[in-house]
Amino acid sequence: MKLSDLLEYDDIVVQCHDNPDADAIASGFGVYSYLKSKGKNVRFIYSGNFIITKTNLKFMIEVLDIPIEYVKTLDKKPSLLVTCDCIYGEGNVRKFEAETIASIDHHYLVDNNPPAMNDVRQGVGSCSTIVWDMLRKEGFEIDKNLSTGLYYGLYTDTNTLAEVYHPLDRDMLDDIYYDKALIKHFCNMNMTLQEVKIAGMALLGYEYHEVHRYALLETMPCDPNILGLISDFFLAVDTVDVCVVFSELDVGVKFSVRSCTNEVRANELAEYIARGIGSGGGRSDKAGGLIQKELLAELREDYLASDDIHRHAIVTTVLRDRLHDYYQNCKIIYAGKDELDVSQMKHYKKLPLKQGYIVPSEFLPVGTPILVRSLEGDTNLNVTEDTVIMIGVRGEVYASNKKVFNKNYKTLEDQYKMKLEYFPTIKNTRTGEIIPLRKMAKTCVSEGGNKILAMPVLTTTKVFTKWNGTEYLKGEPGDYLAAKESDPDDVYIINKDIFAQSYAPD
Repeated sequence: MKLSDLLEYDDIVVQCHDNPDADAIASGFGVYSYLKSKGKNVRFIYSGNFIITKTNLKFMIEVLDIPIEYVKTLDKKPSLLVTCDCIYGEGNVRKFEAETIASIDHHYLVDNNPPAMNDVRQGVGSCSTIVWDMLRKEGFEIDKNLSTGLYYGLYTDTNTLAEVYHPLDRDMLDDIYYDKALIKHFCNMNMTLQEVKIAGMALLGYEYHEVHRYALLETMPCDPNILGLISDFFLAVDTVDVCVVFSELDVGVKFSVRSCTNEVRANELAEYIARGIGSGGGRSDKAGGLIQKELLAELREDYLASDDIHRHAIVTTVLRDRLHDYYQNCKIIYAGKDELDVSQMKHYKKLPLKQGYIVPSEFLPVGTPILVRSLEGDTNLNVTEDTVIMIGVRGEVYASNKKVFNKNYKTLEDQYKMKLEYFPTIKNTRTGEIIPLRKMAKTCVSEGGNKILAMPVLTTTKVFTKWNGTEYLKGEPGDYLAAKESDPDDVYIINKDIFAQSYAPD
């Protein structure tokens, strides 16, 4: 769905979820601003049982001149109702009748049945990011008030940017021009005296696992940003390497993860905790997520029928069990230190395979510092005459050099046309210029013949390679543990889908 698709309607209501947060307000404001600029009769509303009372949100609405209204009913049925940061018909948004419904959201779909008109991107950090992307695709000029609101929406929904993990979120942060003084003001209005008490009580009620050096803390219902403050503080304890802080909210269980050890990535642990019952992500040191109430009820049928005390016990048990499983069901290999039993591994050779490639020195001066962005993350490097950037079969990006490239690949004249959720980009970090690579990527074919030893892993496996002793490669059951036939100490992980496309028994 594009924003311009909404222009065939004249009487429009933009609605964010009940008890709106900064992201809901900012994303709804963005859609409202676009429609208003096109001369549409449009209102921006929210409903529910309570009006907005948080000081920072009231100040945000006032200073950014956001025309949001609290309503309990609509006088007439609009021709179009657009919900932002929520899906029409779900439990966190009051249902109003309309001739046509559209939804824009970034949350996990509960019933996988959004309105026919929708833009739902579950991996993106904020609804503000989606609206920013929709606005720029329409060529809409985003003024400073709206830019500041959208930035604050992403800032708050990703725990002060600690949980930014989608490349589109990072694109917005690179592009958007916002009022830094106002953001600072918003942030300094974000904690009340009551929330200080909540943080203090949480610190007194921690659980600690001595063997694996992690802590689990619960807070009373509070602003999700408070979870990050508590977890940052508790991670400073000398015997704590990982900290998880959680709180039960109306929509589910919000949690924050912190890690200061190479063996545990916070974003990976957040994804593991929320697997099948919500969503999680972030950075390797700071992350978080949301366990969806309805999905938790599917996992534990007694959850919704229980009283407050038993619901609390269920949530704590689920989190405790998932933390325990994460640590217990994991094997760590340090290449070059741990001896690999190659007798259990089979011989494979690489198949001829089409991939994408870019030679950055063809369009950037040698020595230029660049950031290569893909769905898997950012890679920083300096352009050399020999630099070749490879695009793998799933859109993964890695750097090579011309000597290795020319030995193992044959170039084709074709443009690389792989359909990817997010096609990699290059940012010139010296000038800030963003260079899309979709039209610049060329195609190459691997010559094949590279020989390896490999076997499927039976449990979660982390490999610290001989080339990088601080960051691990992770494999899940079915992925492959591999080593070069010529150097068994050169151990690494290959995703099972990539392996199936790339290798054959030798």
